[in-house]
Amino acid sequence: MKRYIGKKKVARIYINNQDKYDGKPLWEVILFEAKAYGLAGATVLKGVAGMGAHSEVHSFNVLVLSQVLPLVIELIDDEAKVRGFLEKIEPMIEEGLTSLSDVEVITYKHK
Repeated sequence: MKRYIGKKKVARIYINNQDKYDGKPLWEVILFEAKAYGLAGATVLKGVAGMGAHSEVHSFNVLVLSQVLPLVIELIDDEAKVRGFLEKIEPMIEEGLTSLSDVEVITYKHK
């Protein structure tokens, strides 16, 4: 498990829950692609509200049947691996924002 400790990169992909790729939820496609690519970790986070490039605020509303909510997909691994993966999935993302930051993994515990 030492391979997960140390200086890594974390990518964040900002999309929404209604984005699709080949008729499937984009977040799901990216998550399974990350697994197949062998990334150390990937997490999909659902936001309760957000605002993006179109300056529209999206938030949860009980009265609306179709919710547009922000999602953030976090990916973590070595820089070369993360950049390679981002290159692979770039054509899948029609609208969104991707960021890449330094991170230091100090503990990783797994049974």
